Amino acid sequence: MRRSDIRVLLMRAPGTNCDAETVRAFQDLGVQPRLLHSQRVFRERNLLDYDILFLPGGFSYGDYVRSGAIWAKECEYRIGSEMEEFVESGRPVIGVCNGFQVLVETGFLPGFEGRAKVPQAALGNSTHGYQCRWIRLKKVNKGACAILSGVPEDEILRYPVAHGEGRFILPPDRRDEYLRRLYENDQLLFRYAREDGSFAEGNWPENPNGAFHDIAGICNPEGNVVGLMPHPERAYFGYLMPQWSREEQPSEYGDGRYFFESVVRYVERKF
Repeated sequence: MRRSDIRVLLMRAPGTNCDAETVRAFQDLGVQPRLLHSQRVFRERNLLDYDILFLPGGFSYGDYVRSGAIWAKECEYRIGSEMEEFVESGRPVIGVCNGFQVLVETGFLPGFEGRAKVPQAALGNSTHGYQCRWIRLKKVNKGACAILSGVPEDEILRYPVAHGEGRFILPPDRRDEYLRRLYENDQLLFRYAREDGSFAEGNWPENPNGAFHDIAGICNPEGNVVGLMPHPERAYFGYLMPQWSREEQPSEYGDGRYFFESVVRYVERKF
């Protein structure tokens, strides 16, 4: 598929944000992003007209009940079967922050045996309240997530976080089993890290929310559904990075470009 023909659906809801930043990132890569309110998507039910589905961050419906829950139930009721068909087609589905919460609530992540009827994980209250700052990430996926194959494994990435409910947790009675399955299926994507590249080991501030096993992002077993709490769209251009003003030759792009470029290249090759 030619890059100029790739169509991205960015679905938003009341309270989501980072929509414009995500649109701009995809536009810079030469694809066709389209930002639509979820109510319109629910009416048209045409997900398969697109090649990438992106659920942005924010605070959909004010995070009442719990983060992402209301928007997730809307999606499940109105376009649940269409989302399943989209996932089964192998096309990328990406949820960042609030979008990650939606994918967990709808059962697409971690999705050990396909979409789960009951959530298999949760993104709970952060141990240090709302955090809006830069953190470090380390990619730990070994290749199962082909859509992020272009994200380097030998670099410590810097993305910002902006959430109060992002603590990745698993059911206490199945925690060891589910962590083992995440490793066996190569579903772990990113873990919070220190400056020297070692993992945060649950320690704040490197782990900003107390996430179990420092987990910042995961994928489904097939590798085409991705969820992460940090925001790559807020680190796409070089001038957005925290060190930009101190560089002798400022970089045009930031660490977030790896993420978006990898997704687009995957669609170019695959479809």
